[in-house]
Amino acid sequence: MYKKLPLLFIGLCFVVAGFAQKIQSPSQFLGYQLGAQFTYQYRIAEYFKYVAAEAKNVKLLQYGSTNEGRPLMAMFIASPENIGKLDDIRKNNLSLAGMGGNADQTNAPVIVWLSYNVHGNEPCSSEAAMQTLFDLVDPDNANAKAWLKNTIVVIDPCLNPDGHERYVNFYNSVKGAAPDVNPAAREHAEPWPGGRVNHYYFDLNRDWAWQTQKETQARVGLYNSWLPQVHVDFHEQGYNAPYYFAPAAEPMHKDITAWQKQFQTTIGKNNAKYFDQNGWLYFTKEEFDLLYPSYGDTYPIYNGSIGMTYEQGGIGAGLAITTRMGDVLTLKDRIAHHHSNGLSTIETASANATKAVEEFKKYFDNSRTNPDGDYKAYVIKNTNQDKLNTLAEMLRRNGIQYSYGVKQAASGYNYFTGKTEQFNINAGDMVISAYQPKSVLMHVLLEPKTFVADSVTYDITAWSLPYAYGLQAYGLKEGLKTSALKISDVTLSPPPAASKQRAYAYVAQWQSVNDVKFLVELFKKNIKVRYVETPIEAAGKKFGAGSLIIARAGNNADSFDDDVHTAASAAGRELTPLTSGFVDKGVDLGSSSIRYLHQPKVMVVAGQDVNAEAMGEIWHFFEQQLGYPVSLVNYSNLNRTKLGDFDVVIFPDGSFDDFPSDKLTTWIKDGGKLIVLQNAVEQLAGKKGFDIKRKEIDSAKIKPSARIYGDRDRESIKTSVAGAIYKINLDNTHPLGFGYPGYYYSLKLSDDIYKLMDDGDWNVGTIKKDSYVAGFVGEKSKEKIKDGLLLGVQNMGRGSVVYIVDDPLFRSFWENGKLLFSNAVFMVQ
Repeated sequence: MYKKLPLLFIGLCFVVAGFAQKIQSPSQFLGYQLGAQFTYQYRIAEYFKYVAAEAKNVKLLQYGSTNEGRPLMAMFIASPENIGKLDDIRKNNLSLAGMGGNADQTNAPVIVWLSYNVHGNEPCSSEAAMQTLFDLVDPDNANAKAWLKNTIVVIDPCLNPDGHERYVNFYNSVKGAAPDVNPAAREHAEPWPGGRVNHYYFDLNRDWAWQTQKETQARVGLYNSWLPQVHVDFHEQGYNAPYYFAPAAEPMHKDITAWQKQFQTTIGKNNAKYFDQNGWLYFTKEEFDLLYPSYGDTYPIYNGSIGMTYEQGGIGAGLAITTRMGDVLTLKDRIAHHHSNGLSTIETASANATKAVEEFKKYFDNSRTNPDGDYKAYVIKNTNQDKLNTLAEMLRRNGIQYSYGVKQAASGYNYFTGKTEQFNINAGDMVISAYQPKSVLMHVLLEPKTFVADSVTYDITAWSLPYAYGLQAYGLKEGLKTSALKISDVTLSPPPAASKQRAYAYVAQWQSVNDVKFLVELFKKNIKVRYVETPIEAAGKKFGAGSLIIARAGNNADSFDDDVHTAASAAGRELTPLTSGFVDKGVDLGSSSIRYLHQPKVMVVAGQDVNAEAMGEIWHFFEQQLGYPVSLVNYSNLNRTKLGDFDVVIFPDGSFDDFPSDKLTTWIKDGGKLIVLQNAVEQLAGKKGFDIKRKEIDSAKIKPSARIYGDRDRESIKTSVAGAIYKINLDNTHPLGFGYPGYYYSLKLSDDIYKLMDDGDWNVGTIKKDSYVAGFVGEKSKEKIKDGLLLGVQNMGRGSVVYIVDDPLFRSFWENGKLLFSNAVFMVQ
C-alpha cells in the first residue's frame, strides 16, 4: 500500500500544476464581478502584472509615469513563437514603413493597438481592457490562439490614470449601498474639474500630435516606435446615446486613403454582427469625424493606421442609471459592449492580416515616392531661432524629417501674404521635403488651409504650424533636393558665451518664451531687471522694445556677474555685456524709458466657475514651462482672500457670479493688474468702470431665409467658429505687443469681438475686415469678426485691466501666444 504513495503524489503534482497554470479571470483576481464596482487603477496595474507573471505569451512594458507618479503600461500579447522576437517584429514593421533596413512582408504579423480610458471619467473601458486581456491569454480560448498566430495585440489599459482615479475616488466616496439610478442623484454629478482631464486639466485625447503632456510624450514615443496597422481608442459619450463605432463621419481629411475608409467599414460590419446578435443599439457614420490631427483616431490614421474611436454611452452613469428611454444602463452593460468590439476588431484584423500589412507598406511607399498634397516641400524661414528650434523638436517627436543648409532661390506660397512669390532659401532656414515616410502627417500639420468637406465638425478646423509658431513659411509646388535630417543630426550652435569681465550691464533680447524663462531665472536669483520701452542700439547690436537690461546698479552683490551668466546658461540665452550706460542709439540706461520689472505675485482663479482646461493651460504654463510660482484660488473663496498679497489676478475662461465684485475693482484701482481671457472678458463688457463694450452683428446685413428642419444642424453653424485663424494688427510699441512684428495670428474659437476703446485706453490688437486666414467660420460670425478689438489694456486708477479675447495658450500648442500671455503678466504695468 505504501509503495503506491509516490505515484499518487506525482499524480497530484500534475493536477496541482495544471490548476496553477490556469490564469485567473479579472473577477477571480479582484474578488468581485467586473461591473459590480469601479476598479482602482493600482488594482488594474496589479492584474496586468499578475498576467505578465503567469502567461507565457505576453510582455508587459512600463513606458512612463503620470504627473502624480502612477505607471503607464502597455501589454504585448502574441503567439508563443512571436513573443520572443517582439523587437525583431517591431524593427521589421518600421522597415515596412520605410524607416529601417530590408523588410520581410510575407511573415509580418498585423499589429492591433487598443487604447483605453484616455478620459478618466470614461472608466468602463479600463474594466473591459482586463477582460479582453484575459480572453487573449486564456489557454482554453481557441479563437484567441488562432488570431494570435498572425496578430500582435497591444493593450494600454489606462492612458489617463490620474483622471481615472479622480473619478473613481469621487464615485466611491458618494455611492450608497446600491446604485441610485435616478439621474438627479449626486453620484451622477461629478464635481469640478472632473476626471476627464489629467493632472494639469489637459484633454489627452487632443494632445497626440502636440505632445505637450508627459503622458502623451511617453505614449506617442512608444506608439511611433511600433506604428501599428490598427488602432482603437475606447471612449464613453453621454449615457443617453447608444454605442458608436466606425466607419467615421464626414468631414474626413482628403489624404485619408480609400483602403483606410474601406477597412473601417469592414471592421464596423464585424462589430455590428455581434451587436445585432445581442440586440444592442449602435450607430455609425455620424458625429465623430476624422479631421483634427491630434485625436486617438486621426493621429494613427495620418500615421498609416486604421484609426478608430469607439464610443459607449455612459459618462456620468456611475454603476447604473436610468436613460431617457427608461432603460437602466449598467456598468456591466458598458463593459460588455467594449469587450465585444475589442475582440471583434482583433478577429477582423487577423482575418485580413496579409492585406492590412500590404496596404500599410503601400501607404508609406507612396508617401516616400509619390506624396499627396499641394506642396512637395515647405520652407520655414529662420525669423526667430527659438521658435524654429521649438518647432524642430515638435517635428522630431513626430518622426517628421527636415534639414538645414539649403541655399537657393525658389518660388512658393507665402503663408503671411497669401500669394505665390519669389524668395531666397538661406542656410539657417528649415526645409521639409514631402518625400518621406511621414509625408501625410507632415502635410496635415503644415498645410496653410485644411480642406473641410463638411462644415459640421467636432473640433477646430485650423492649426497650421507656421501660424501657431509665428514663423514665416512657404509652400513649394516643386520638390527640393535635400538630405532629410532629424534634429539630433543637426548641430545647432549654442549662443556664444558672453565675456565674464565686470560689466556695467547686460542686455538680452525679448522675442520668445525662452526669454521669459531667462527672466524667471533672474527673478529666482533676486536680480533686479529692467526693460527698454523703445528700441536701442548698443555694443554694435540692435535691441527691440522689451529687451531686458540687467544693470550692476542695484545688483551690487559680488556674485552678480556669475549669477547673470548662470541664469543665461540655464535658459540658453545670449548676453551682450555693456561697459557703459551711454548707448549708441536710443535712450541711455538711466533714462525713465528704462522701466523696472517688478517680480509679480500671481493668482490664477480656479474652481467650479472656471473652464478647467483653460485654467489648466495657465497652471501648466507657469509651473511646467516657466517654473514660476502661482497661487490657485477658488473663485468661491475670492472674497475671503487678501487680494493685497497679489500683484496679478488672472481670470481664465469661465462664468462667474457677481463679477466683478467691489472688492476686486477696488484692488485694481489700488494698483492691481487684472488679466481676463475669453468669456471672462464678455462678463466685464458694459460693466461700470470697465471700458470694454460688445460689438454686435448688424442684423440688417444678414438676409433671413426659409429654414428647412432637416438642415437645422447646418443652420446652427452660421454663428459657429470652428477654431479659425485670424491675423491681428498688433501695436508692438505697447508692452503687450513687445517682441512681435506688427501682427499676430490668433486662433478664434468664438465670434467674440469688441468695440475699440476710447482714448486713454490701449487698443493693442485690432482686426480688420480682411483678417480671416483659415478654418471654418459661419457666415453670420464672419460678418461680425471685423473692425474691432481682440487685445486691449485699460488703465484703472493705479492699476490696469488686460483684455485677451482669444486663448493664447490653446492646448499649449499655440506656441506664438505664449510670449503674448507673458507680456500681459510681466511687461504690462
